[in-house]
This record gives sequence, C-alpha cells and structure tokens, in this order.
Amino acid sequence: MTSVFLRLSFLLLLVAGCSTPSPRSQNQARLPGSNLYAVVSAYRPEVEANEKAFLETNQPVRVEHLNGVEFKFVRFAGHDLVLFPAGVSMVNAAMTTQLALDHFPITAVLFAGIAGGINPSLKVGDVVVPDRWAHHSEAAYFNPKPDGSGYVFDNTFKPKYENFGFMFPADTHVIRAGMSRPEDMPAFPADESLLAAARRASTHLPNLTYESRTCQVRIGGVGISGPVFCDNREYRRWAFRVWNADCLDMESSSVAQVCWANRIPCLIVRSLSDLAGGQEGQNPEEYNESIVSIHASEVLREIVRELPK
Repeated sequence: MTSVFLRLSFLLLLVAGCSTPSPRSQNQARLPGSNLYAVVSAYRPEVEANEKAFLETNQPVRVEHLNGVEFKFVRFAGHDLVLFPAGVSMVNAAMTTQLALDHFPITAVLFAGIAGGINPSLKVGDVVVPDRWAHHSEAAYFNPKPDGSGYVFDNTFKPKYENFGFMFPADTHVIRAGMSRPEDMPAFPADESLLAAARRASTHLPNLTYESRTCQVRIGGVGISGPVFCDNREYRRWAFRVWNADCLDMESSSVAQVCWANRIPCLIVRSLSDLAGGQEGQNPEEYNESIVSIHASEVLREIVRELPK
C-alpha cells in the first residue's frame, strides 16, 4: 500500500510539474513563428509611433501584462513581434528588457525612440542607427587638489577619458556566461546582421521631413546614454569630443547591455528631437517628441521588412 501511494504521489508531482512550465517555455509553446522580435520604446509618444507603424488599424494578436507592463503581440510583414514600453531612463529600461527576455522567447531586441543630437553635423529630425552604445554617466567624482593642479584620485583609478570638471568617465564593469571574471567594457555593440538589414532598408526609406527639410538617416557610429536629461551645451561639446557620438539618450546603452549579457541581438534606432543643449533658448524636445518619434518608427518598420522570415 505504501509503495502504491508513493508511486501515485510521484505521478501527481510529475503531472503538476508538466502543467506549470516556466514562463518562457509556456509562452514559447503558444507562438506560431520561430522568431519573436521585441519592438521596444520608452514612453507614450514613442509607443504610439511604434503602434502606428506596426499595428496600423489592426488589433494585436494577443495582449499580456507582466509586473504592470503591457505586451502587445503583433503579426507584421510575416514576422512575430511583441511591442512594449521599456519605461524612461536606465534602470527602468534594463529591468523591463530583462523581464521580457525572461518570459518570452525573444530572438532579437529592436528599439525605436527619440534622442538628443550631439554631433554638430546632425539636425533635429535626423535618424541615427549606431553600431555601438556607451555609458556617459559611468564615472568617478573627485575633489580638486588644494593648489588647483588637478584632482585627488584614489589608488585604483586611472583616467582613461577627458574629464568634465570633477567628473571622470569610466568603462562599465561587466560579466556574462563564459567569462571567468568581470571586465571593462567601453561600449556594447549592435548586431551585425541587424545593421546589414538597416543598410538594405536605407535604400528605400520613406521621405522624412522636418520643417520642410529632408532629414538624413545615418547607420553606424556611436550613441551614448545616461540617467540624465542633457540640456547643456558645454556637456554636449565635451561628450562629442570624448565619444564622437551622434546622439545622447536615457535608455539605449542599458538595453544594449542587457542584450549583450543575454547574447541577444540588438539594434536601436533614434530620431533627434533636440540638440541636447546646443540650441538657443528653451529645449524644443517636448514640442518635437511626437513628430520625430514617427521618423524612428518608420525607419525601424522598413528594417523589420528586411529581416529574414
């Protein structure tokens, strides 16, 4: 009798285990395609632009909610997509991206949104698709020497980049599976195959205009991110000198880092809503956010059309 009870208990546990798979495998079983592309944005204007580009007038295939975040599953141009907002700034974007990767079988992360332009050759409305992303606020802050000849460093810090006053930027300390110890990472790369799709898409993009000017789309180069809304011309000039970057935003490098840590391909498209302090007078970002968000989403839409089915 005891042995029968034990066998029955084991079978019940086995059935129970089979009926409650991990969130990732559970959702994977319900998806029809072999690839699921995450289409991410930060906040309302970007979300609306992505939904206009990829949903148009259609309804999502399904909608799920995780930890307060809404995930909309969409079928577009032969691809399975999941659209969701990452939230504003670095911690929110990293947390939400990891949440999505943990629960859904995402094979690549695509981001479309706005940014501040810091390359003097770029203007509001232009679109950039960087091939790598760096953290501009990863730094050490030091006291000046009493005689004004420099700063008082601790014994472990070796300056690698030009400082902005008492702020000394540093590389990000990272580790992932396959590494024996953490290493310094100066920037996180975009995926080469996704960049190739972007280059193919660049030959047939819609005409993007801002205030009657035809906007340019630049593929390659550097983007930088940090938990700071930058509206300062001196910081803008310094950041361009240090990283030779095209744009500055508050989410992309954290998304790229999460994708790097999970070995998930990543590509980020940013349209310039402002000049990060390079303008005269008040920053126009709030006025431009809805207009130029559409530019990034339209470019990403054409990139998705180029992805292999």
